[in-house]
Amino acid sequence: MTGCWNRIYITLYTIVPAKNSVKIYIPDSYYHVYNRGAGKSEIFTDHQDYNVFLHYLQKYLDKSSDHKIDGVKLLAYCLMPNHFHLFVYQENKDGLIKFMRALSTSYAMYFNLRWERSGTIFQGIYKAARIEEDSYFLHLSRYIHLNPAEVDGGWENYKYSSYKDFLGERKTTWIDPMPVLNYFKPEEGKRNLGHLTYQSFVEDSVDSGESLGELAIDYA
Repeated sequence: MTGCWNRIYITLYTIVPAKNSVKIYIPDSYYHVYNRGAGKSEIFTDHQDYNVFLHYLQKYLDKSSDHKIDGVKLLAYCLMPNHFHLFVYQENKDGLIKFMRALSTSYAMYFNLRWERSGTIFQGIYKAARIEEDSYFLHLSRYIHLNPAEVDGGWENYKYSSYKDFLGERKTTWIDPMPVLNYFKPEEGKRNLGHLTYQSFVEDSVDSGESLGELAIDYA
């Protein structure tokens, strides 16, 4: 099993072109959105920081929130000490940019106030890759959920990702995993790549050491 973990860890950090800095906002589209701390510094230092970021996600995504931003939904996420990944659907061309502006600004203001610092906390503006192929769409949530491969306790039990929502072990009102989980209905046939459940789709890739390199992020 150790060899499999090593292969996943390596492929997660394969460098790809930084073209996702240039964003094209198209209605009715899915995006892989990500960013990291300036100078590779941590943006989440303890449980409070993680929970505050999650609070802002809820604030701008939950239907019951007075601050909900229309035109955007979150399918999956993972927060790591110095970066984050979001799997986002936007209904109109303004949804994603409004959501990310509010989220990034709110969290940066909180972080600077709490830690008595100033200036940007992120490595420039977030990156967003539009998902145009079914294969990318299906594998993206798996890539996101496997990010904590080296974290104590393992990615399966990681607190700050949406994996438990995908397994039905947790119900977060501002997460919508169904566009991905619908691939694993029996009638979908080949679209689920031979996997009957989302859990087997993720776990079998770990056991086989399947490469996720095509989804890796440019962190140079």
